Amino acid sequence: MEKIAIIGSGLIGCAWGCVFARAGHPVVLYDIDPKVTAVALNAINENLVKLHIAGLITESPEVVLKRISIASTLEEALSGAGLVQENVRETVEAKKEIFAKLDRIAAPETILASSTSGIPASSFTADLKGRARCLVGHPINPPSVVPLVEIVPAPWTDQSTLQRARAIYEGAGQVPIMVQRETQGFIVNRLQGALLSEAFRLVEDGYVSSVDVDKAIKDGLGLRWAFMGPFETIDLNAPGGIRDYCGRYGPLYLDIAKQAEPRVWTDALLDKLEKERLQELPASERPARSRWRDQRLMDLVAHKRKADAQDK
Repeated sequence: MEKIAIIGSGLIGCAWGCVFARAGHPVVLYDIDPKVTAVALNAINENLVKLHIAGLITESPEVVLKRISIASTLEEALSGAGLVQENVRETVEAKKEIFAKLDRIAAPETILASSTSGIPASSFTADLKGRARCLVGHPINPPSVVPLVEIVPAPWTDQSTLQRARAIYEGAGQVPIMVQRETQGFIVNRLQGALLSEAFRLVEDGYVSSVDVDKAIKDGLGLRWAFMGPFETIDLNAPGGIRDYCGRYGPLYLDIAKQAEPRVWTDALLDKLEKERLQELPASERPARSRWRDQRLMDLVAHKRKADAQDK
């Protein structure tokens, strides 16, 4: 199994460490701040224990954790690595700085992947000698539970690099999607953004509360979307399939789209949403609710794996 170097050992870096180590890869963590790496292994172990209890890993956490080590220097972390997963600050300047170092130090065949949520690789790899081996590998938080990863090339990323990266992510149990070319926000954030824009609009215009919008997703659309996407959903929702569905409902959705002019999320709207959210969940309870969310996600992924196995 190829060595994986995790650069930046915060929340996302630790989750990536779990992903690759549980798949059998030797993993090396590096962070410019030694205080971060000092607590990383403990955080990873806690996550592995939860994953083991949920049935998402079969090996003991102790066995998986032995595959992960800490590097004291960037050179040590990159030595012999097949893929580098970068997780530093979400700014173009920070990405440029670290990728210049990665490109200079890493072996020419090493894939350099960024976990950035929305910064295109072209904005921080254009001047690199090895820019053809650079790409975005954007996870969905937390990647140790949610398997999707968006593989996004820069205009100069080599196709063989993309295919190698895809094979590594798939081999680690992730579900990669291949973005054909750069677009702001990539794919998942654009889809989420479209839903958020409409959700904010419906609340601002007084049609529904934020609490009931959440119900519309978690007790409605979200149930279907947990195991099928929007195109399969509408393909099954009309007797004649997707073309039949679009013939029936296309005009309705076109009218809705025409009404949906972009809006700024105003302070007045945010005050309303914040008040409603705090009534549902006091700020002091957010950490516990986040842990509850992660546990529910683990349970859901475990259920999906079992269901998929039965389908086969």
